[in-house]
Amino acid sequence: MPQIKKITDLTAPELDLFSRYSESQLFHINEPKPGIFIAESPNVIERALNAGYEPLAVLIEEKQADDLIPKLFFAYPELPVYTAKFDLLTNLTGFALTRGLLCAMKRKSLPSVAEICEGKHRIAVLENVMNPTNIGAIFRSAAALGMDAVLLTSGCSDPLYRRAARVSMGTVFQIPWTCFPKNADLSCGGLEALRSLGFQTAAMALKEDSVSIDDPKLLDAEKLAVILGTEGDGLASATIDGCDHTVMIPMAHGVDSLNVAAASAVAFWELTKNRKDMIS
Repeated sequence: MPQIKKITDLTAPELDLFSRYSESQLFHINEPKPGIFIAESPNVIERALNAGYEPLAVLIEEKQADDLIPKLFFAYPELPVYTAKFDLLTNLTGFALTRGLLCAMKRKSLPSVAEICEGKHRIAVLENVMNPTNIGAIFRSAAALGMDAVLLTSGCSDPLYRRAARVSMGTVFQIPWTCFPKNADLSCGGLEALRSLGFQTAAMALKEDSVSIDDPKLLDAEKLAVILGTEGDGLASATIDGCDHTVMIPMAHGVDSLNVAAASAVAFWELTKNRKDMIS
């Protein structure tokens, strides 16, 4: 089992990963190799470990250590574990830790779009969704409601950012995902790549020529990519024009649209409910 070191000095250099690097800096810290991310909460960290992510260091509240360290990290006897009282950890990190636990972990190299899409039938594609909370909520809905994978444009928030992974309840480590190359916007190569892999594309947008979310041609499509756009502005016009279908969720009481995370849940439920391979 890892050896636990009690921390009293907030300036200790071994705490740099948790307190003195931004998430963006951690992302780039080992370039050109994959960087580092910080996972928060026992459930998220356990799912990351089960998915094969390597822990580098742990920061944990004193009163949680005896329970959580043996449970989560028994297989990592050399893992550095630092512990302190809750107030000290809050001062160090700038936020209240969920169940008093952070883990710095190595990122993995991302697979290609073709590798992620192989054998898949329902995928979610996110265009420039920038809010980590929305990213996490979309991943949770995608995993729970039977989507096979998630693809993101380079303008999206990182699914492994601490808040996104926590909101997802760790499902970012369970559902396959990857990012399009930075120079491959959906209207400039991304949609063509999906078609070459056999996917019909359905843009979630408010357009007069939209079809309903329960249209049989969507439900019966063998391979379908559900395209969701950024908060506020939605999908780019060129993306909508390039998709095979434009899809709208019917609204009542004069409401014009749903938040992208809420819309994703409705769309995923409707477009996977006829699948024979869904596990109830």
